[in-house]
Amino acid sequence: MISTAWPSSATRFVALRLAPGADLRESLEAAFNAEPDVAGFLAAAVGSLTHATLRSAGRDDTLTIPGPLEIVALSGTFSQDGPHLHLAVSDARGTMTGGHLLRGNPVRTTAEIVLALATGPRFTRPRDPRTGYNELAFD
Repeated sequence: MISTAWPSSATRFVALRLAPGADLRESLEAAFNAEPDVAGFLAAAVGSLTHATLRSAGRDDTLTIPGPLEIVALSGTFSQDGPHLHLAVSDARGTMTGGHLLRGNPVRTTAEIVLALATGPRFTRPRDPRTGYNELAFD
């Protein structure tokens, strides 16, 4: 395990309400990139999607889940190298599906998001030779 703490860091919050048709991932990336901070995470998220576009664990192909869908959970971290976001949604029958959030997730009625932005730490995503992916690093 790799961990660290920033005793002098402060956290501020940015609340967003995404309108119908907005792309969830693109909107989150744009909101983070509009801020001066270099480290962030999702503090809260609720809303609905027209459909969801995800990548499942251990797969490279795209999974599209038809909607309407409720956002059950959305978590992740943000860095200047890009976000790492996971989404869980449920359909009208309550069936849940989750995975890595990709582009192509249009908001149905609303998405209410709270981003937590940390001043002090810096998140980056260098390639980790053990996993082959760009993984979170911090200083």
